[in-house]
Amino acid sequence: MSPVHTELADRVLGGWIGRIAGNMLGKPIERGDYWTRERIERYLRQADALPLADYLPEPPSWVEEFQLRPEWQQCVRGGVHGSCRDDDIDYAILGLHLLETHGFAFSTEQVGELWLLRLPYGQTFTAERAAYRNLANGLKPPLTATYENPHQEWIGALIRADIFGWASPGAPRRAAALARRDAVLSHTGNGVYGSMWAAALVAAAFTAATPRAALDTAFGVIPSSSRLARTVRRVVSLHDAGLSWEETLATAEAETTGLGWIHTVPNSAVLTAGLLYGEGDFTRTITLTVRGGLDTDSNGATAGSVAGVLCGAKAIPAQWRDPLEDRVRSAVFGFDGARISELAARTVELSTLSA
Repeated sequence: MSPVHTELADRVLGGWIGRIAGNMLGKPIERGDYWTRERIERYLRQADALPLADYLPEPPSWVEEFQLRPEWQQCVRGGVHGSCRDDDIDYAILGLHLLETHGFAFSTEQVGELWLLRLPYGQTFTAERAAYRNLANGLKPPLTATYENPHQEWIGALIRADIFGWASPGAPRRAAALARRDAVLSHTGNGVYGSMWAAALVAAAFTAATPRAALDTAFGVIPSSSRLARTVRRVVSLHDAGLSWEETLATAEAETTGLGWIHTVPNSAVLTAGLLYGEGDFTRTITLTVRGGLDTDSNGATAGSVAGVLCGAKAIPAQWRDPLEDRVRSAVFGFDGARISELAARTVELSTLSA
């Protein structure tokens, strides 16, 4: 295996591991209307877990009661044995299957067909559930995204984007084009732009020297006048002005008030801040991103993917990698219990074919 191919394989595996680890980190506190930044910080202080450098701690018996997700015991430090099932990972797997089945010229209609074939309706949410229902009722894209779907600009399409970046290393525009074709099944406007931006961000991380360089490249694939682009640029400018991570997030929160905790725009601000203030350090990047609140598991997953590609799998600290036991749970038919290393190897084969 050539050194170039070896490095590519390590970075793709880093993206997969990073996505899954970041998702697991944020999963116990995935409910942004309850788990505000302030509540997350209080939990971590009471559990003596600051600075956060591992999966979330189990709540000590004397800590005030917090509303963790039902599956929290499989997602906290000491309890992680392989990944929990989660839609943030299901869509990466489904995207891999899409590219293997239909190639890089897949159509939006083929995305929908694969959903109906491989993805249980009960494991879809918000915009994806609306699009799935529309598909089952015989509607075709783009109507699947717009008919009786109030979630068109929520984060669902963004969480589906990483696979297109992993399969397009160093080619952010191609990654964005693939992500757009997938996203329009269920989203419009900033919902689609978020997917394109995330895919480009992941693709750019293969050749970028820093998270900031990857962010600068990803700007180029979305309309500069969009709410998403303006919000991301605002976070970058606050960082450049020397504001602290807390001050930057407080400002971004005030300027995106009313959009809700699952909307693409405020989550892009949390993700951008995590990448910038994480400064390329894998642990700092995913922990800051999750501590930023909102859709914690989705943001942690995307931040982990970008950070994992930037540093490669070998550089991901053992406390994140080893508990995953190279195993992933999935609701995608035929993929439950798959090896993470196998999924990454199959992704490398795709990226090599598309080069």
